[in-house]
Amino acid sequence: MRIGDLAARTGVSVRSLRYYEEQGLLTSSRSPSGQRHYTEDDIERVHFIQRLYAAGLSSRTIASVLPCVDAPSEENSDAALERLAQERDRLSAHIDELVRTRDALDRLTAIAREHRERMRATAA
Repeated sequence: MRIGDLAARTGVSVRSLRYYEEQGLLTSSRSPSGQRHYTEDDIERVHFIQRLYAAGLSSRTIASVLPCVDAPSEENSDAALERLAQERDRLSAHIDELVRTRDALDRLTAIAREHRERMRATAA
C-alpha cells in the first residue's frame, strides 16, 4: 500500500509517517518511481509506535526499544528493559516536579483568596 493508504488506515498523517521513516521507526520499500510502499504489518507497527508516543516516549527512546520487537533476543530485551526503566524514572521525576508546582499554585491560590477576603471585610 502507498503512504496515503497507510495514513488513512492508521489515522496518522503522511507527514508523521515520513518522520517515522526518518527516525528509523518505520521502513518502506520503494517503487521504481520512488513511491513508498508498505505492508499490512506496517499498520500494526504504526499503531504500536503511536501507543509508545502516547505513553510519553520520544522517537529516540522508541528507536532504542524497537530492536526488542524486530529481533527478539535476551540482549535486546535486556537493553529495552533498561531503557524503559530509565524512561520511567524520568517520567516519575517529572511527575514529582509537576506535583510540587501544583502544590505551590495551591498555596498561592489560598493566599490570594485570603487577601481578597480581607479586602472585602475591610471594605464592609
